[in-house]
Amino acid sequence: MRKLLLVLALSLLAPTAHAGEFNKVLSVGDAAPAWKSLPGVDDKEHSLADLPEDKLVLVVFTCNSCPVAVKYEGRIAEFARTHADDVEVVAINVNRVPEDSLRKMKERAEQEKFPFAYLYDESQQIAKDFGATGTPEFFLLNRERQLVYMGGMDDNDDPARVTKHYLEDAFQAVLQGKSPETPETYAQGCRIRFARERKR
Repeated sequence: MRKLLLVLALSLLAPTAHAGEFNKVLSVGDAAPAWKSLPGVDDKEHSLADLPEDKLVLVVFTCNSCPVAVKYEGRIAEFARTHADDVEVVAINVNRVPEDSLRKMKERAEQEKFPFAYLYDESQQIAKDFGATGTPEFFLLNRERQLVYMGGMDDNDDPARVTKHYLEDAFQAVLQGKSPETPETYAQGCRIRFARERKR
């Protein structure tokens, strides 16, 4: 009995799986998963390794079909334009429904004049690697391609009611060589439509 209690006590003291407060896969400080050869709305293939090493990277998991994600399109575009000298913004869609097809993504990007890369991962693997579960969900990477912030862009999908600018604050902190005061938040929005895996 004593041995059993000792084993239980040690198991409680043992380190848990490496994950964040809301993200069940990654923690702030982890190396970012690398995507390779993902098709974009510009008819080119894109990889993390192709991005300028002297810039930060903002990865946004988003889509056409989520009304919350659509509400954030303007804010994402504004962020990309305002901070173009310091950050590369990359939007990634992994949903497989017709309205989120690459063809529909191209139409949306052209209509809204997105000033950022918009990529498609039919395998959905990159979202799983990031531990992304919703749209829109934001991941800010430093120049060493480590996660420095993940979660929501701000605290309200209505721009007029935003009181906390999580992403902007994190971005400014990293530019100043500091750690963000709030490195992780819960991303509100739609659930990513992951395909059901067949049981063997």
